[in-house]
Amino acid sequence: MDLFSTPKPAEDKALSVTQLLRRMKNLLEAQVGEVWVEGEVSNLKKQGSGHWYFSLKDAGAQIQCAMFGARKRPGADALEDGAKVRVFAEASVYEARGQLQIIVQKAERAGAGDLQARFEALKRKLHAEGLFDADRKQPIPAFPQTIGIITSASGAALQDILNVLTRRAPWVRPVLFPVRVQGRGAEIEIATAIEQMGRPEAFGHPRCDVLIVGRGGGSIEDLWNFNEEVVARAIAACPIPIISAVGHEIDFTIADFVADLRAPTPSAAAELAVADGAELLERLMQLRRRLERRTRERLNQARQDLDALKRGVMRRDAERLLREPVMRLDGSRARVTSAVAKSLETAAARLNEARALHKAHHPARVLDRRIEHLSHLRLRLERAPSEATTQRTSQLERLRGLLRALGPESAFQRGFSITMGPDGKIVRSVSALKSGDLIKTRFSDGETTSRVES
Repeated sequence: MDLFSTPKPAEDKALSVTQLLRRMKNLLEAQVGEVWVEGEVSNLKKQGSGHWYFSLKDAGAQIQCAMFGARKRPGADALEDGAKVRVFAEASVYEARGQLQIIVQKAERAGAGDLQARFEALKRKLHAEGLFDADRKQPIPAFPQTIGIITSASGAALQDILNVLTRRAPWVRPVLFPVRVQGRGAEIEIATAIEQMGRPEAFGHPRCDVLIVGRGGGSIEDLWNFNEEVVARAIAACPIPIISAVGHEIDFTIADFVADLRAPTPSAAAELAVADGAELLERLMQLRRRLERRTRERLNQARQDLDALKRGVMRRDAERLLREPVMRLDGSRARVTSAVAKSLETAAARLNEARALHKAHHPARVLDRRIEHLSHLRLRLERAPSEATTQRTSQLERLRGLLRALGPESAFQRGFSITMGPDGKIVRSVSALKSGDLIKTRFSDGETTSRVES
């Protein structure tokens, strides 16, 4: 057979679609068979029958996967949205849809997927900053009057929330802030809506008592806008309590950890936000019936007590019955009167004491004492110079007398004289002089000059 020749058209009967897909399936299972495939799990669905369905993808393509009896398969716990896994599977075709798929026999982790890694990194960062701490979360008001809803205007989540609010609390006013909840840039719309609803007066919005932020279920990619940091920080900074309602019960996002309260679904968020009107009404009716019953019991008991008094002592001697209470009342009146009188006396004494103290410290009295003190100081100041002069004069006279008694003048008065040599020094010995020296002799009344002859 010539490999390069053009094949002749088949003249036998055409294949049906089922026959073609079955032939393709057999060829695929024979040629590809069982292989190891690595990729990121997306859109995982766990059916009640125990079979799991998901997509396995990489940067360039994706393929549908089925794991039958998944819980009994090894490595099933490794399968979660965003997880990067290696699966051992058989290539096949789903004939009913003409869809290429692989039948997974077992799975194992191959490292976290890109989205899961980003999720965990942001979760660790915000947790370290304290954005998940319970003490910073605000309480949800018990009876809100206005509830803000930040979600898609066309999504099923909005209708679920409105249905619950209408059924449970028809008096509550819902306020919708429509945003995109999926796709590039949706996180900016969500964060902006939260910021504006948190400051309603600045943007002309009604003030809400609580906000519900969320959307319906989907894959990790569909919910990813609620895992962005800008949304988390907007929730943390909002002064109004926020209930997050993103996806289904098994879905967790960063917004759930930061919000003041996490609801498993949008419907559950509405139920957590408002009390059930029917339950409140039933509770009020129960309280009313209990109050009426207790009031009737108290009235009946009081009526019975009054009838017993009328039949007993009061009928025989009402004055004697009241005698002791009247005496107690008189005693109490006397004690109160005495106590009031003592209190008034004590107050009067304190008032007189305060008045005397005030009088003693009156500015006029203080000024008089200061003037008297200044006058005394002035007299002391005036006497101080003369007393000091007299004291110094007496001391000088004593020193002068002492000088006269002990100084050279007293020696002169007694007939002594002082001789000084040519050099002006006092001559204390004859040996200090020689013939021809001029000497001076000082007497009490003057001096003389002499020459030494011998």
